[in-house]
Amino acid sequence: MKSRKVEPPDGGYGWVVVMSAFFTMGLTAAVLKNFGHFFIEIQNHFGVQASTTSWVTSTTIAMLHLGAPAASAMTLQFSQRVVIMLGGLLATLGMVLASLDLSLPWLYLTMGILQGTGLSFSWISANSMVSHYFVRWRPIAFAIASSGECVFAVMFSPFFKWLIDTYSWRGALLIIGGLQLNLCVCGALMRPLKKTTRPAQDTKDSLEGDATTLLAKRRTFFQCFLMRKPEFFLYILFAIFSAAGFFIPPLFLVPFASSLGMDKYWPAMILSVLASADLAGRLICGWIANMRLVRNLQLLTMVATLLGVVLLLLPISQNYWAILVFASLYGFLFGCVVAIHVTAIVDIVTLECFDSGLGLFMLLRSIGGFTGPPAAGWLVDYTNNYSVAFYLSGVCLIVSTAFVVLVDRLVHKRREAAEPQVYCAIDQQEDWETAKAESDTVT
Repeated sequence: MKSRKVEPPDGGYGWVVVMSAFFTMGLTAAVLKNFGHFFIEIQNHFGVQASTTSWVTSTTIAMLHLGAPAASAMTLQFSQRVVIMLGGLLATLGMVLASLDLSLPWLYLTMGILQGTGLSFSWISANSMVSHYFVRWRPIAFAIASSGECVFAVMFSPFFKWLIDTYSWRGALLIIGGLQLNLCVCGALMRPLKKTTRPAQDTKDSLEGDATTLLAKRRTFFQCFLMRKPEFFLYILFAIFSAAGFFIPPLFLVPFASSLGMDKYWPAMILSVLASADLAGRLICGWIANMRLVRNLQLLTMVATLLGVVLLLLPISQNYWAILVFASLYGFLFGCVVAIHVTAIVDIVTLECFDSGLGLFMLLRSIGGFTGPPAAGWLVDYTNNYSVAFYLSGVCLIVSTAFVVLVDRLVHKRREAAEPQVYCAIDQQEDWETAKAESDTVT
């Protein structure tokens, strides 16, 4: 007898998986979004420059992306349940060890490498599990799961600030590590799909099918031939430049607001409002993209350009309400970009190569996430002004849109060139079916 996985149930226990993924997103991405609360605390504690402090967050971001291929490989070898629980243990260990406060390089290792790897393992595996349980309702399932990042970010911003004020930043890290241990509970709820059996006479076909599946899974990792496609190469450049701009504002928004003399809890509320606007942007832009009013790459160009413009204008804010408005616009447009920038990969490499394209996309965009915050920190140190961090972020995002414009033109030209071939193939198929019908009639 030969075993095989059942079809996705599209419901049932799948909704438990979705809720588990919802909490997983909150305990991973939402925690990372609120690292900005620790920026000034760590900088003042060690008496170092902003560029030196920013390496903590940039290392976490880099490991979040670099760990994606390893997480995908481990889910094939073991299961998503095991990988999520391992990620929870690594994330907790990273925060607990960071609270020991041994040195700044120690934070690079613990908050950076261990925490980032743990977040990557849990985040990637949770998304994978949702995709295994759903087909028809997959967009809704993913929307619910990913909203956990925004919902938890709204709650975590004032909560983290309160923890820092009450227990110091070291005590806050210890408590957050304890919270992240709940990722093991989320992983335990990720029940693998049961397997059914096939008759022995299907052994040959099943072996051939399993071999094909195995080869397909292996090919999904780093099919570097995709880099030979000019449109995909340009999209990777977009990923690098946009990632450099994405992760700067959440890190420097709290220090920027604090430098204007705002009370300690007002900057925390800004991050909460930003997260709420992020959620609205994801839902609204996803709905617009589903209507197919414009091509995905065109929509991505528009929202990314507006996002860059908003970041260039944000430093003119000199009071709480002005910063709140620009932060809300930033959060909304950021959510719009997040909603479509990954799905646009399908338009570039087709669905068959999507897994490989996504793996390369996540891996190479870590370059931008790793270098963006330190570069912004160096500019802040050089000018003694947090505004330059937002200028750098805005410029990176606007430059990145130039690559998307080129990608859209190449993809559109490729489709126009392919249409006559498709119509020719359809005509040939129709002629063959007509000839076959006439032959059958004569017979």
